Amino acid sequence: MIRVVAVITAKPGRRDELLAAFRANVPNVRAEQGCIEYASHADADGIGPFQTRFGPDAFVVLETWASPEALSAHIAAPHMRAYGQKTKDLIASRVIHVLSAIE
Repeated sequence: MIRVVAVITAKPGRRDELLAAFRANVPNVRAEQGCIEYASHADADGIGPFQTRFGPDAFVVLETWASPEALSAHIAAPHMRAYGQKTKDLIASRVIHVLSAIE
């Protein structure tokens, strides 16, 4: 199993527009073979001073894939290329961490 933590930061004031495009693509991604989890998250409110916030222009995508091959197919999927083209002018930065379990 592979987990992905993608931190997406929109250009100032454009997060809602970027999230709308992301949400429109979610059903396509969840239908992919090997997709176990694919969901966006934002900073929680009222947690306390120990929390490190991503900020108002950012959101985090938590993904779980059945295998590295499933993740590779996801990256190459036509709907992901279309999403990338649609959102490229909205994104200030994107940091992607790909993780595997250690025991």
